[in-house]
Amino acid sequence: MIGIIIILFLSWILLWLIEKKQLTVLGLAITKNRSKDFLIGLGIASFVCAAYHVMNVYLADNFWIYNKQMSIQVLFNSIWWILKSVLFEEFIFRGALLYIAINRIGAMWACMLSAISFGVYHWFSYGSFGNPLQMLIVLLMTGSFGWVLAFAFKKTGSIYLPIAIHLGWNLVNIFVFSNGPLGPQLMIKANANHLEGLMSLFTFLFQIFALPLGTYWYVKKFAKE
Repeated sequence: MIGIIIILFLSWILLWLIEKKQLTVLGLAITKNRSKDFLIGLGIASFVCAAYHVMNVYLADNFWIYNKQMSIQVLFNSIWWILKSVLFEEFIFRGALLYIAINRIGAMWACMLSAISFGVYHWFSYGSFGNPLQMLIVLLMTGSFGWVLAFAFKKTGSIYLPIAIHLGWNLVNIFVFSNGPLGPQLMIKANANHLEGLMSLFTFLFQIFALPLGTYWYVKKFAKE
């Protein structure tokens, strides 16, 4: 939490020194539209992530079982960790730096720069640096995700929708389906069966493109300041 406070403080300094603006330009005030976007963004990301995991398991003749080691303490610790990590990344990549970049180099280039930076950041967080193929895959996956989050920020004038989309995906991916750095969480796979061949490729492509495309459609058609 201290890291997030430091980021907000540094963001405030940057915004004031470069743009003569306050943190309010990140769209932190709660409005009806922003609340609606937050709930819908959370729902879209959660649904797409759940669909991916269900396909990836049931098509492989596998299934999910409840993790009997789950406890209330683990639940709260995990959700708190996920929330902090999402806020940390959003305030870095879709916060003051993106706002300044949009004003200085235009929305298209700013969103692209944010997306590439987000992808490169995940080379290190995923431990893929040094493996060219894995780096390319990570850049494609997280970069496309980062671009649509940056686009959501630009279109709505608020950081709430990017936070909601990011949070929805991470909660379902990491906490519900135990696919992340926290290890076994709410649900775990019953056996070691996994997809191969064309079905594996299909679910892989679904994972890369479904959420960015679904989010882009919603933001383009319905989201507004």
